[in-house]
Amino acid sequence: MTESVLAGLVLLCSLAPVPLIPPAHPVAVALLGAWAALLVPARRMYPALTVLGCVPVIAGNNVWAMVVVPCVVWSAVRRITPVRRAWAVVGANSAGAVLMSIAAQSLSGLPTMPYLVAGAGVAALFILLPALSGMVTGRRRPLTGLLRERNAYLEQTRFLTDEAARTEERARIAAEMHDLLGHRISLISMHAGALQLAAERQAPPLASQAELLHTTAKTAMDELRGILGVLRHQFGEDSGERGTREDLSALVADSRNAGADATLHWNAAGPTNADARTRQAVHRVTREGLTNALKHASGAPVRVTFQDEGDTVVVAVINDAPPVPCPPGDGNRSGLVGLQERISLLGGALHAGPRPEGGFALSARIPVRPDTPPVYATSPAGPVSGGAGSRPPLSTEVLTWPRLLGGGCAALLVLLPTIGGTIALLIMAVLH
Repeated sequence: MTESVLAGLVLLCSLAPVPLIPPAHPVAVALLGAWAALLVPARRMYPALTVLGCVPVIAGNNVWAMVVVPCVVWSAVRRITPVRRAWAVVGANSAGAVLMSIAAQSLSGLPTMPYLVAGAGVAALFILLPALSGMVTGRRRPLTGLLRERNAYLEQTRFLTDEAARTEERARIAAEMHDLLGHRISLISMHAGALQLAAERQAPPLASQAELLHTTAKTAMDELRGILGVLRHQFGEDSGERGTREDLSALVADSRNAGADATLHWNAAGPTNADARTRQAVHRVTREGLTNALKHASGAPVRVTFQDEGDTVVVAVINDAPPVPCPPGDGNRSGLVGLQERISLLGGALHAGPRPEGGFALSARIPVRPDTPPVYATSPAGPVSGGAGSRPPLSTEVLTWPRLLGGGCAALLVLLPTIGGTIALLIMAVLH
């Protein structure tokens, strides 16, 4: 469609001035205009033949059709490979144009030296310079593609290197936690079990506390295994009944037993068909919020809200201002930082901060079905301590714009004489 429109415009521009400035040979002028219009679509499929086909237009007497020749030559030469073949075609075109011009002039007498010089100048302006500009532009296209491919390769390599370093560091941390904490917690659990058995025989009133110590140690060991699974990217492990209504109710009940005024508001039609990682994150957010409320806002009402929105779930823990101001705690927000990382890996968002009316709010929006594996490249980029971590891939223009600008400027400078000569030729035709 575009080629047809361009060909129609060329035909119109070539024939429109004929009624205004009647030529000596109107039939030849009309044929040259039609021939120039046919060269427009042919430049894509047959670039070499199109360049050779410009010879009659250069040697003819249709100035308006001749104006199209630089554009056709520039566009066609870009598509001719290799460069040696392109130069051979351009040389044949230039020689043919000069010889045909001499032959046409010979019909009315021998051509004079000024005419020969003018013919050579027209061939240079309308063929050689556009061809040179087209070659510069044509050679720039493969270079641009090569630079973009190289840039993409380097960025992908850097991303994979960062991922490998991150995975190796996580595995090292997981191994140290397993070897150190796992061993210590196992010893605590074993001694707590022995203490429970001894308390049941020798001090029954202390049996419940010993059982609580044993159960807590066992729960801590299970949670440590879950943390190690996160560090090792083992997301396929089932988290049991974590994140269900019964699980959140148990967390709220534990907070009430510890002295908190906690309530649960479950806004879901039925059981949530969420991924195990999502349910685990819901459990973590609820537990962190209840723990912080009990630690920093003792005596304040706490509301745990769960909302099922189809593709995402929203869990929030909101506490009011405590009746008696609590002294500033010694917390370092490491729990919130860990939650932020966990939920970011799942593609969710965490919000934590004080409320305008007093109190504190912790909420998280988590996808029901997170991506697998987690996509680190789509996480929002931000400043990282010490300059560590990877940044988003650089734009391809960072590598290609100097070369593109240089090639474009060179091509434009080469075309300036052609543009000036074309304008001068049109002015002379109008004045004539």
